Amino acid sequence: MGMPMELNTMIVTKGNEKRVGENQFILQKSGYRLYPIDIPIAVHKTRDSEPSGTAFITKVEWQNDSTTIMYTLASLNSTN
Repeated sequence: MGMPMELNTMIVTKGNEKRVGENQFILQKSGYRLYPIDIPIAVHKTRDSEPSGTAFITKVEWQNDSTTIMYTLASLNSTN
């Protein structure tokens, strides 16, 4: 029996991220998702929005048909 999995090349927060440190965030997504770890990846508010910054994912955890990622925000794009 197979396990459905999605490969993601950007972080889409939809405003659901939680700050756990100065530049560290946790985000929980439904389903099983695979993300690149320890390389720069774009952070978006929505799938079609401009990138709001760049982050490094430090941890990916699968549990109960959900994926939790921990990431460190490396840069933030200013709207000014």
